[in-house]
Amino acid sequence: MNYDLEERTAKFGENIIDFIRTIEKNEINRPLLSQIIRSATSVGANYMEANQASSKKDFKNKIKICQKEANETKHWLRMIARA
Repeated sequence: MNYDLEERTAKFGENIIDFIRTIEKNEINRPLLSQIIRSATSVGANYMEANQASSKKDFKNKIKICQKEANETKHWLRMIARA
C-alpha cells in the first residue's frame, strides 16, 4: 500500500478549503475559518519541509510541527461546529 503523505496532506488542506467554502460567513465564524485554513494547509507545507530536512533531528522537529498543526485543525473544527 502506498502512503504518499505529501499528496495526502495536500489533499487534506484542499478538502478543508472546499469545506470552508460551504459555510456561510458571519462575524463569529469568520476568524475561526481563517484559523482553520492556516492550520490545515500548514500540515502539508510542513510535511514538504520535513522531506527536505537537513538532518534526522530537523526531520523529527518538522514532523512534530505537522502533528501540532493537525491537532490545532481538530480544535478549529470543533469550534466551527459550535459556531
